[in-house]
Amino acid sequence: MTNMKEVEFKKPSYDEWQEASIKALKGKPFESLFTKTIEGITLEPLYTTESLMAKVDGKLEEQVSTIRAMQVDSAFTVAQAAYGDTIEEFIAQTEDSFERGNQYVTVGKVNFEWNENALKQLAALLEKHPFVINVVDPAVVDVFKYVENKDISGFIISKEEQTILDFPNVRKLNAYIQDAHYQGANAVQELAIALAKASELANNMEFAEFEKQFFVSFAIDTKFFMEIAKIRAFRVLWKAFAKAYGVENPQPVKIFAETSLRSFSKLDVYVNLLRAGNEAFSAVLGGADVVTVHPHDVLTKPTNQSIRIARNVSLVIKEESHITQVLDPAGGSYYVESLTHELVKKAWAKFVEIEEAGGYSAYAESGKLQKELDEMMAKRINDVERRKTVLVGTNNFANANEEVPSESFYEVNRIAKPFEELRQQFKQSPVHVVILTYGILKNIKPRTDFVKGIFATAGITAEVTDPFTDVKKAKEWLSNTTADYVVFSATDDDTKEVIPALLASKPGHILLDAAGKFDEDWEDQGLNGFVFAGQNIIEKLQGIQDTLKEVQR
Repeated sequence: MTNMKEVEFKKPSYDEWQEASIKALKGKPFESLFTKTIEGITLEPLYTTESLMAKVDGKLEEQVSTIRAMQVDSAFTVAQAAYGDTIEEFIAQTEDSFERGNQYVTVGKVNFEWNENALKQLAALLEKHPFVINVVDPAVVDVFKYVENKDISGFIISKEEQTILDFPNVRKLNAYIQDAHYQGANAVQELAIALAKASELANNMEFAEFEKQFFVSFAIDTKFFMEIAKIRAFRVLWKAFAKAYGVENPQPVKIFAETSLRSFSKLDVYVNLLRAGNEAFSAVLGGADVVTVHPHDVLTKPTNQSIRIARNVSLVIKEESHITQVLDPAGGSYYVESLTHELVKKAWAKFVEIEEAGGYSAYAESGKLQKELDEMMAKRINDVERRKTVLVGTNNFANANEEVPSESFYEVNRIAKPFEELRQQFKQSPVHVVILTYGILKNIKPRTDFVKGIFATAGITAEVTDPFTDVKKAKEWLSNTTADYVVFSATDDDTKEVIPALLASKPGHILLDAAGKFDEDWEDQGLNGFVFAGQNIIEKLQGIQDTLKEVQR
């Protein structure tokens, strides 16, 4: 033990680490360890004190202290939404939730109208508890006509500015970012838009009065560390924003966070629970003040059980993780601090660009913002369709026998939609798919399983033949099969040898593809194409369906 205590390990330099990494990569370039995010930020394989200090110009302590000064405390509050078919059901759900850990009356999407009776009952509830009102139906804002206690406190989340007088403790100046989020915005754009909206809301007001009424509302995506950094970055940006108004020590900015539905799917819905848990945890680590977790089945219709599970996600984080006992628990991480700095720098530059264009409204009306968001959403969709972004249970590891629920309760733009629509298309126009395997099973199983997984995303259970080892028998099978579409799965060498022979005798009504990517001219000989990793799955499978319709005419 004495000798062990005396042992000192030499701290390797970045160059030594890089040299060891290059050896481990076995020929791959060192640059392959770097990843570029949708925000244009390069993620490095290793962060050191020296590299971080160089990025932040030696001002790491200033960044950390700013974030902590702009945060009220380490605890967050739980705002679990209630969903009801009637106002009575909504009230009962909400009151029950307060006994089970909820802390806010949270109003969002409901299945009833906000008539006078409903508004009066809601008003009575708001007089007893703090609240979050997400203005899905503008009629809900009329609730304040029936509230007698002017000291109630809460948040009004709305795309439009709400004029609510005589309620000084109600925060109603909201930088609403969810609309941009669901149109594809990345973290840099969301932060810049938040500042630009804050700038418009602050016009013609004393800053001291403005900051009492202002808050920002973010949807938190599944990019765990980026979302932590996003919330932290806004606190840094807020101080810089306030300084532009001559305020050196602004009040800590209030941040509302809700789990994003952008990655939610109607397929394999319990995976949504994992996504929501990941998102909620990053929101808390980032320092959100108020957190709403959407139930895993909110796209179709939440149940009492799913609402309770969603609430318990927040409660487990709050009561069992102990992170609320630490202010800014992500602070000091070289990786997170680097991301935070990059977001601050890029978001402020984008904010300045928006301001120079006349402010948020002018920038939006010019069409530039929409074009940027459309480009981001198209990239997100393309990454999902090519499996660069994996949605478990939807575009990978899918259950081919699962049907897409027809119910719709909560509608937003989601990146899973193309695969849900693809399943519905193939359900209406079924295709008999068979994978023709050739060679030794252990050599072709990974490629065969890959092809099966591709078709499972469309709700198709592909049949698989026993492996053939004789070209003649494979040709005979192909001539007699009742399949509409066949994929040949073999090793590269066997594929190059057998495909020409199969094409020479293939019946005209059968579509034949090869598993893998080849540079041969087989398509000129009658091959339909290839199934390979990285191709656009939606385009490929829709193309098969369209070609079969043409063949069958």
